[in-house]
Amino acid sequence: MTDEHPNDPLHGVTLKAMVEDLVARRGWPDLAAEIPIGCFARNPSVGSSLAFLRKTPWARTKVEDLYIRDHRKMARNAKRNRLRKARKAYAAEQQARPQPPADEASGA
Repeated sequence: MTDEHPNDPLHGVTLKAMVEDLVARRGWPDLAAEIPIGCFARNPSVGSSLAFLRKTPWARTKVEDLYIRDHRKMARNAKRNRLRKARKAYAAEQQARPQPPADEASGA
């Protein structure tokens, strides 16, 4: 079967996986501050959050949007870190090259 949703970042990601990932990276207090709903603020648990989010489309949309934003930010940061590492390696390589003596470089 071909991939029916090539541009859908949530394709194949369950709501439970999203909530567990957000809690692991952000924690309940940050999640409650970002999305002010009671199931994140008072006695939070994955089970109670999933029950609420499955019944409440607007809250589920907010969780999905936050998950997508976080993953895009992580991808941008990973790319930025790879570029920084490559630039550092190039700079170190340039400094390690032997420099010609000053009188040979001027051509005199």
